[in-house]
Amino acid sequence: MNQFVDWLQKRLNPIADKLNSNIYLGAVRDGFFGATSILIIGSIFLLFGNLPISGYANFMTSIFGKNWSVFFTVPYDMTMNIMVIYVLVGMARSLAKSLAVDEIQSIILSFATLFILNPTIMDRSKAEGIAVASIGSSGIFLSIVTTLLTIKLFSIFIKHGWKIKMPSSVPDMVSNSFTALLPGAILMIVAVIIRILFSLTSFGTVQGFVLTIIQTPLLKIGSSYPATIVVEFLEALIFTFGLHGPSIINSVMGPIWLTLTAQNQSAFQAGHALPHIMNLQFDANYLKLGGTGTTIGLAILCLYFAKSKQVRTLGKLAIAPSIFNINEPLIFGLPIVLNPILMIPFALSPIIFVSLSWFVTVIGWVPIANGTNIPFTTPPIIAGFLISGWQGAVWNVVEIFLSIAWYYPFFKIFDRDAQKQELG
Repeated sequence: MNQFVDWLQKRLNPIADKLNSNIYLGAVRDGFFGATSILIIGSIFLLFGNLPISGYANFMTSIFGKNWSVFFTVPYDMTMNIMVIYVLVGMARSLAKSLAVDEIQSIILSFATLFILNPTIMDRSKAEGIAVASIGSSGIFLSIVTTLLTIKLFSIFIKHGWKIKMPSSVPDMVSNSFTALLPGAILMIVAVIIRILFSLTSFGTVQGFVLTIIQTPLLKIGSSYPATIVVEFLEALIFTFGLHGPSIINSVMGPIWLTLTAQNQSAFQAGHALPHIMNLQFDANYLKLGGTGTTIGLAILCLYFAKSKQVRTLGKLAIAPSIFNINEPLIFGLPIVLNPILMIPFALSPIIFVSLSWFVTVIGWVPIANGTNIPFTTPPIIAGFLISGWQGAVWNVVEIFLSIAWYYPFFKIFDRDAQKQELG
């Protein structure tokens, strides 16, 4: 086992290091992490506009009138429905910092090129604008590609001296603006040419091309049961070797799952059927009860059933974080990392809980998650209720008992060995 662990660790570590150190994936990750708080707030407003409580809508109508839901949909529209704006700021700032170019100019140029490439619309009064859909979930992938390419090219231009140099006496703010003048002009001209070229194709716009060729296929794969099984298994497996699986996997899957969540939110708001079983909420609130590996059951076992004093003490320390889906005390305290007994149920748990959660959703026992982007630290049962009503809460309860049963035989072996060591 030790030889196998060493062999696997040697091969996984370089991959994980490359993913973690990749400045482009890091920028995407930072962009989404930076926007997390505002997106969660917007989702909560949508939740309050659609609480799954009998008589709630009639009660609100009696107080605020028939248009009461506007109080909640406007904050939602100004957050989740224009998420590209918030994500782009963090993404551009992160990459600009990594490439050592001016952060403010990088953000401005990213917005400029993105808006040039985005399709415009015109109403009957000939008022022009940008469709909200293009800066919402549908525009995520175009914004990622545009921002990364814009800032990379900007850095290349700057390093090759394609800039207007101002005297040292000129203030930095003014100097930086003129430094970005020539690269910015080139980038915007290129963006205009690209827009013209795509207008001559069957796609019509760059957005149409990205949706058809890149985004739709990726979303289709990301929302599939087989892909989710593989991704969740790899995430847990990586964690068993001491590498933070969620951070590595979410660099790639985060934008996909968040886009699926946003599409569910839009359908939920419009009263339409929810399109995606797999999304960010499915991942966080049905597969990670207690944290990655669905370790809520293991924490309960350590607290109430451990014979070993060491394990029981750790259970007391781990139960509170586990309630809020944080399980690093278990992963590094028991530990689960490189533990030949506990790493088996931990790594295989995603297969069990993805399959069961997918099944109960497909057959209609549990409604599809409504896309409410609640914090990942929302305790189980409460989380299930918020995203799928009472059925989701009940399913979380069932999952907790399943987690206890799943970990029990492995826990007993581990606890017995720990007790023997204590007794000498």
